[in-house]
Amino acid sequence: MQIKPLMSPDEFVGLEGVTHLCVGGEAPWLKAQQSVHGDFARLKSAGSDGRAEIYARGERCRERMGTLWNVPPDRIAFMPSASEGMNWLARGLDWKSGDNVVTTNLEFPPVAYAWRGLKSLGVEVRFVPHRNWIVHEEDLLDAVDSRTRVLAVSHVSFYTGQCLNLHQLSNGARSRGVLFAVDSTHSSGVLNVPAALTDLTISSSYKWMLATHGAAPCYLSKRAEEQIEASCFGWRNLAVWPAQQAERLPDAAEKPMPSLLEPGNPAMLVIMHLDRSLECLLSIGIDCIAHHAISLSEQVTAGLENLGFAVITPQRRAARSGNTCFRIEDAEGIQNQLAEQGILCWGEFGRVRISTHLYNGSSDVTHFLKALSEL
Repeated sequence: MQIKPLMSPDEFVGLEGVTHLCVGGEAPWLKAQQSVHGDFARLKSAGSDGRAEIYARGERCRERMGTLWNVPPDRIAFMPSASEGMNWLARGLDWKSGDNVVTTNLEFPPVAYAWRGLKSLGVEVRFVPHRNWIVHEEDLLDAVDSRTRVLAVSHVSFYTGQCLNLHQLSNGARSRGVLFAVDSTHSSGVLNVPAALTDLTISSSYKWMLATHGAAPCYLSKRAEEQIEASCFGWRNLAVWPAQQAERLPDAAEKPMPSLLEPGNPAMLVIMHLDRSLECLLSIGIDCIAHHAISLSEQVTAGLENLGFAVITPQRRAARSGNTCFRIEDAEGIQNQLAEQGILCWGEFGRVRISTHLYNGSSDVTHFLKALSEL
């Protein structure tokens, strides 16, 4: 079956003559973003009225993130990075010696190590091992006990492309009274992210959501908000204006979500760029994009296996994503050789990752496989 792109590569900067299969590392830039930068420049110079419009665009972006994740927009804040979301959770809980956090030993560092500062408090981090590169949801839940405070995972693995069953993990965590934290950096923008199943969902913007660095949308549940103490304060998340006006008082009430996680000004230019890319993604539809990307990933897997490569991405469609990964010793060498032929992928740590998104089609897969077979 020949799959055509949902969006022409011509709508992105620099893709002429390039087969871009590395959105899992860095997304190409939408040409439509040029007008966003122009709007920001104009508004930035327009005083208070311009600033009000910039923030209105930010609120529209918050609405669109709520639509993408199917949660109320007032539960979404913009943080500087996905790493900060997990670390904010780690800083805010009332930890006791003997508590633990459960994650996997295939995790991206911010999910795995956000808790390292808790070691001095006697908090254990349990790294559940993969089995032949597959993380099993039942293994994660088996590691949860009465002292587990947080179950923290990536929705989609950066290393293997495996998509975890968030429904199963959410049910297991909530039945045990455990907070469930998810990094959706490799699923937001390409798969359906059921953020309402979690207590915290965070995502970078510069990959599948087609924006750039500097702003990470974060969903926080009411349950989590009631358990976590804020650890950073500023003019946006404290009720200082108009109550205090110019003079400070000994105390100031904390504002609820979404201001709670935004102590200072978010990166508004980046948020305006995210607003534009979300407009694009939502106009196509996340279910349509997911079907497209996963179908392409199946074609990548079939081709790799025909060439004799060891694919470590799960075969089951429900456990797939836009990332398809295979093990090979000289992963960086493969990446560099393909790049010389105008084929961009991501190779590191003994595996190559092929990422298929809405601007890719079957012809990209064929081109990649042919080039790989000739290396």
